[in-house]
Amino acid sequence: MEYRFTKDNFEEEVVNSSVPVLVDFYADWCGPCKMMGPVVEKLAEEYEGKAKVGKVNVDDEEELAARFNVMSIPFFAVIKDGKLVDSSLGATTKDALAAKLDAVL
Repeated sequence: MEYRFTKDNFEEEVVNSSVPVLVDFYADWCGPCKMMGPVVEKLAEEYEGKAKVGKVNVDDEEELAARFNVMSIPFFAVIKDGKLVDSSLGATTKDALAAKLDAVL
């Protein structure tokens, strides 16, 4: 299941998560973000129960984007135990994102 993270659920779903979390910072108008959508969706399915995979719309959640210094999108953040442990900027491969998750599982 692909999560939708907002300022209202971010602490509970991401910071306090018992499993690692991959957060896709994106915007609806962003071409590379749209291209990554199916990749993120597939990762969410594959990591169900092992990690959380979800999205933050930077236009709707400016505070969260600022908290992670997101200046360009798509920006992928891997968070474990409430801390940013890895990140990736720009469109990338499913395997590259999976490797980042696997490294913290």
